[in-house]
Parts: sequence; C-alpha cells; structure tokens
Amino acid sequence: MKRSLFILILIALASACGGGEREDPLLRLSAEESMEKGKALVEDGKFGQAREYFQHAFEVEPNSAIGREALLLVADALFLQGGSQNFLKAEAKYRDFQNRFPTSRRSDYVQFQIAASLEKRMRPPDRDQSITRKAMEAFEDVIRVFPTSEYAPQARERIGAVRQRMAESEFLKGRFNQKLRLHKAAVSRYEALLEEFPDYAEADKVLFYLVASFEVLKEEDKAEATRKRLSEEYPQSTYLNQGSS
Repeated sequence: MKRSLFILILIALASACGGGEREDPLLRLSAEESMEKGKALVEDGKFGQAREYFQHAFEVEPNSAIGREALLLVADALFLQGGSQNFLKAEAKYRDFQNRFPTSRRSDYVQFQIAASLEKRMRPPDRDQSITRKAMEAFEDVIRVFPTSEYAPQARERIGAVRQRMAESEFLKGRFNQKLRLHKAAVSRYEALLEEFPDYAEADKVLFYLVASFEVLKEEDKAEATRKRLSEEYPQSTYLNQGSS
C-alpha cells in the first residue's frame, strides 16, 4: 500500500512538472504575438520583461523581417532601461545586429545607437576618457558612412558635446600640472588643447591659465601675446578682470 502511494506521488509530481513546461505562456506564442506583447510592455516601461518577449520572437524567426526587428528591439529595451551595464549590453546587441544584418535599412540607426550607448557610459572629465573618444569616433562613423541619414545632424550635435567633455578633461590635466608647478607641462597641455579643440566653449579659461604659466616661466612675450588674444577674442570674459593664479 505504501509502495503504491509512493508511486502515485511520483507520477503526480512528474505530471505537474511536465504540465508546467507545456503551459509556459511565452513558449506558446508566435513571433507576431510575442512582439505585440513585448511592445505593450515597453509602453508600460517594463523593459526587462519586454526583452524576454522580443528575444523569444527572434528565436522563433531569426531570419525573418520580424526576427530582425525583434533583435533590434532587444537592444532598444536595454538602452531604454538604462544603467551602465544595460548600456554596455545594448551596445553589444546593436553590434550583434550590425554583424548579422550589415545591409539592413536600419543600419544608420544602429550605428547611431552604438555611439549613443558609448556616450551614456562616458566618465567624468577628471577620469579616463577612452570611452569618450570611442563615442566620438562612433558618431563620426554615422556621418562618414551615412552622410544623408536623418541621424547625421544629430550625430554632429552629439560630437560637439562629446568634444566639450574631452576638452575639459585636457584642461583639468593642465591645471593638475600647474598646481604641481610643472608649468612647462601645463603649457604643452594647454597649447595642445587649444589646437585640437578650437571649439572649446571655455577657451578663455585656458588662455587665462596659459598666461599664468608663461609668467611663472618668465616668458613675458608669450604671456603678453596670450593676454592680448584673450582680450581680443573674448572681450566679455570674466577672466579679464582676474589676477593670475
């Protein structure tokens, strides 16, 4: 009797486990149904859940138009959810799409999103700027490869913002050298900054501190020429009324 009861329990457990797998609602969905559900979840801001449906749609029809769209939406959901790790994963998914479907009509968007994913992970100006430079190069690729794309103007705008971050990083390096009284190193850094980033929004600040280093180095002619440039190019600058420091 006990043996029969034990066997019945085992059969019931096996049936329950098997039934649970067969009743998984996600696995029963077609690619179209899964896409519809995923998009509804995105509308509700449930990006993590939406990814599961998009991934399922891609796995069901990986080589169809809906499968391609699903893979791209996996990347989009990661990007929309945000956070450093999700931006990293989003970049990887966009690159995966780029490698699988290099002739896609969405290729310009994918390249722009790769750049945007990098931009979201840029570090502050006082930290390493390797990701910032990669972001700039990725945005430049949008313009180079897709010059007539609707995303090209946005890429140019984002390049401008990224360059400001890189320029500020170079300025901070110059100030660090200056504070350590390494004025020759500071001058080299400031001069390189002004040459590489003539569009830097705070170039007057760079000129001001460049004057200060020239004065310490007793290079009066260069100090005077830089001071003149500051007053002529930035007549409204607040740095004109400040003493050297």
